[in-house]
Amino acid sequence: MKIELMVIGRTAARYLQEGIDGYVKRLSHYVPFELKCLPDIKTVKSLTEERQKELEGEVFLSQLAPGDFLVLLDERGKELTSRDFAAYIDRKMLTVPKRMIFVIGGPYGFSKEVYSRADDKLSLSKMTFSHEMVRLFFTEQLYRAMTILRGEPYHHD
Repeated sequence: MKIELMVIGRTAARYLQEGIDGYVKRLSHYVPFELKCLPDIKTVKSLTEERQKELEGEVFLSQLAPGDFLVLLDERGKELTSRDFAAYIDRKMLTVPKRMIFVIGGPYGFSKEVYSRADDKLSLSKMTFSHEMVRLFFTEQLYRAMTILRGEPYHHD
């Protein structure tokens, strides 16, 4: 199984990008992983929030193939501990045949169509973080999950 993190736009803050790159490199030792940065929607200032979510949703959905398992990183999703997240990934590695795709939405969240297509929703916290920070937090948590599954000493209870 391949794991992907799909996002809209690039990470502008260099210090965050360096952290993300570090975890992406570490992840390559455990699982096929790709961070897919899709282009920003142009002319967002002239769009309503709903229309921006729809356009971003169309971009996300166009990237999916039949059989992909889609997980939204969403404030209304389930919250898991790091160990629970590792167990979740472990279960999915046994049952998802091709790709497990995690998606970070735009500033207004996801369109109805994306919510309808989603197989699951997870929340990283009840707090609000910038989308760029969530990229770093997610890649770190996925790396942590891989080390937990391998019994490596990175995670401490």
